[in-house]
Amino acid sequence: VFSFASEACKTVTFHIPSKLEADKIVGRVNLQECLRSADLIRLGDPDFRVLDDGSVYTASTVVLSGEKRSFTIWLSDTKTQTQKEIKVFLEHQKKVLRKRHAKEAVLRRSKRRWAPIPCSMQENSLGPFPLFLQQVQSDAAQNYTIFYSISGHGVDQEPLNLFFIDRDTGNLYCTRPVDREEYEVFDLIAYASTADGYSADAPLPLPIRVEDENDNHPIFTEAVYNFEVPESSRLGTTVGVVSATDKDEPDTMHTRLKYSILEQTPKSPGLFSVHPSTGVITTVAHYLDRETVDKYSLIMKVQDMDGQVFGLISTSTCIITVKDSNDNAPTFKQNTYEASVEENAYNVDILRISVEDKDLINTANWRANFTILKGNENGHFKISTDKETNEGVLRVVKPLNYEENHQVILEVGVSNEAPFTRDFTFRTTTMNRALVTVHVRDQDEGPECSPAAQYVRIQENSAVGSKINGYKAYDPETRSTSGLRYKKLHDPKGWITIDEMSGSITTSKILDREVMTPQNELYNITVLAIDQDGRSCTGTLAVSIEDMNDNPPEILPSDLTICKPSMRYMDISAVDPDEPVHGPPFYFSLANTSPEMNRMWTLTKVNDTAARLSYQKNAEFQEYSVPITVKDREGQSATKTLRVNLCDCTHPSQCLAARRSAGVILGKWAILAILLGIALLFSVLLTLVCGVVGAKKRKGFPEDLAQQNLIISNTEAPGDDKVCSANGFMTQTVNNSGQGFCGTMGSGVKNGGQETIEMLKGGHQTLESCRGTGHHHTLDSCRGGHVETDNCRYTYSEWHNFTQPRLGEKLHLCNQNEDHVPSPDYVLTYNYEGRGSPAGSVGCCSEKQEDDGLDFLNNLGAKFTTLAETCTKT
Repeated sequence: VFSFASEACKTVTFHIPSKLEADKIVGRVNLQECLRSADLIRLGDPDFRVLDDGSVYTASTVVLSGEKRSFTIWLSDTKTQTQKEIKVFLEHQKKVLRKRHAKEAVLRRSKRRWAPIPCSMQENSLGPFPLFLQQVQSDAAQNYTIFYSISGHGVDQEPLNLFFIDRDTGNLYCTRPVDREEYEVFDLIAYASTADGYSADAPLPLPIRVEDENDNHPIFTEAVYNFEVPESSRLGTTVGVVSATDKDEPDTMHTRLKYSILEQTPKSPGLFSVHPSTGVITTVAHYLDRETVDKYSLIMKVQDMDGQVFGLISTSTCIITVKDSNDNAPTFKQNTYEASVEENAYNVDILRISVEDKDLINTANWRANFTILKGNENGHFKISTDKETNEGVLRVVKPLNYEENHQVILEVGVSNEAPFTRDFTFRTTTMNRALVTVHVRDQDEGPECSPAAQYVRIQENSAVGSKINGYKAYDPETRSTSGLRYKKLHDPKGWITIDEMSGSITTSKILDREVMTPQNELYNITVLAIDQDGRSCTGTLAVSIEDMNDNPPEILPSDLTICKPSMRYMDISAVDPDEPVHGPPFYFSLANTSPEMNRMWTLTKVNDTAARLSYQKNAEFQEYSVPITVKDREGQSATKTLRVNLCDCTHPSQCLAARRSAGVILGKWAILAILLGIALLFSVLLTLVCGVVGAKKRKGFPEDLAQQNLIISNTEAPGDDKVCSANGFMTQTVNNSGQGFCGTMGSGVKNGGQETIEMLKGGHQTLESCRGTGHHHTLDSCRGGHVETDNCRYTYSEWHNFTQPRLGEKLHLCNQNEDHVPSPDYVLTYNYEGRGSPAGSVGCCSEKQEDDGLDFLNNLGAKFTTLAETCTKT
């Protein structure tokens, strides 16, 4: 229920007669002009109703008792909660009979009942055409001249010009036959208007219904139906459904169809029926036999008019295929079969058995499964199916023994892969069976070792040479053991010898059960039996060694650590390798019955295999030797001395670590490794001593000793390796023999003598002399200010006073050319460029000699200019 504030929109007045029948139009109100978005229309007077287009109709017969009557139309917009109202007034209009002029307005009257009655026409009517249908009249024709017209399908819409109306009389006509299956109803609209085109009445809907005629045959949905049905189907099994359609009017006799079977091929007794109304095909026979007929053809008929003789008929074909069911059991072609096989043969086929089955070939209903029902209790035979031929193949899979069975009788049964159909189980209550007799042919064969394993018992610790019955084989033909020889193939520990003729065994060693692993296992000996023709068989002689109480119990472990006072005791246990009958319960006791031992230690029983060793509170921290005797149930005993370390600790591992660190004992390999290490150390020391002594005898200078003395170099030609110090002396390494020294840079050896002179920046020089055949002189430049002189032939001062004036003179001469003019290529300094000059050696100065021994200084040449000029700068 909506409640909105209303707003008056407008007022409308209608002039109506004093009495209006129900469903008469009163007039039309323009609702869009008042409230375009209205979605709810209500009327205040129940005698009237209003349509969405604004047309107002009477809901019941209305009589105006007075001259005026009014009611309200409410228009509401529920979304915006807006409401407007239209006030409608009804006034009585007196009837005036007069001819209307062209410019005079026509009085709008409420809709009167036109005169149409429910109109229809017959489908495919034969005429005559135009065919009169009915007359349309308007009440306005009583007062005015009215013209009639129609519109709609069949007039101005397809199909065009099918209907027309007489504009003066209102008679409606049809111009040609109509097919109802194409047009069931024509919805025409009739109009009544004055000569000037004014509508005297509201348009009148005028439906024209086309009456159906049975002019269409029923048609099956398919020309050929294909169905399948198992041959084992029960009575009333649904095979399929056929259906047909009819274009005539539904729910009439023209479309009430009836189905039936016209013909069945082959023409055997009727096996199928069809429901007349639904078209469902079912079986009416108890069973179908595919092996007799595997396909049926039915001619189906459908007839309308509920199958009456004057109904229209159509037919269709229905193909029904009978599917195979396993309703035929396979059968043997024979009841008995025979086969033969040599003894000891296996994995050979000995017989093929054929069967017959009427079911569909190469299906599970046809394929056979063979079974050996009796006679194969020992598993010598196996039967399988050949998938190609469906035959049973009997095969020997385990050798047969002629001496045991000359022939074997087997009972074989056959069935299908698919289970037998339930509805046909009454036909065959049992599986089809046949008997197969297998004859075993004798074969001369070697000895037989049966059973394969034979058992003997030997007592442990039996004397060497004890004889026991051994392995026995026999000849299967004679069932005799004579004529066979025996040989031992495998004896794990060599405890047994075997007699070749009798097969008896003799102990060659004392048997010890405890050395076997595991101890309770049998001692297996492999024996070979050979007949006179050399044929053989092998068997196993399983020797069971009977245990003797030959081992006393043993206490484990030997060393114990007890932490005092956190541990008040230690549990000890013993083991006995003998069998349990000779083992626990064990009895523990102190072997040393001295008062001191009994006062310090006590033993109490814990269980059958363990005892508890306890100490007294006043026991001191030390290691004790405690002898303990343990006996088994038969009195076999042993005594063992336990080393018990009574330690001041919280956990035994602390004492164990301390003992290991305190009691390290070196083995022979450790001692050998230490001696080798000492020898290696002495060899290294000896090598170092020899190297130091040799270095003193062969003292030399580093190769780059004079580096960085000469800084600037623009010499472009190769020159000799030479280095000059700041005081004008060159640094050279000289090869010489005797007392002189001269040579190239580097070290050299000649006649066992080597001498080296080195001059560096600084004022501290040392002249060392070398002991040996030749003299080794070294002039070192140091950072000190005094000169130290070793015992040598000449002192540094003597050598300096001798060489300085001579070098100065020669340098001055070398700085002049042939005309005694200073040379333009003045002495150029250069930096050290490494060792090994390709230009050879620069001339050198010798040790102090006689005057005639220095003539070589006058022939040094132009190459000495650079060195000479450099030295003169000082």
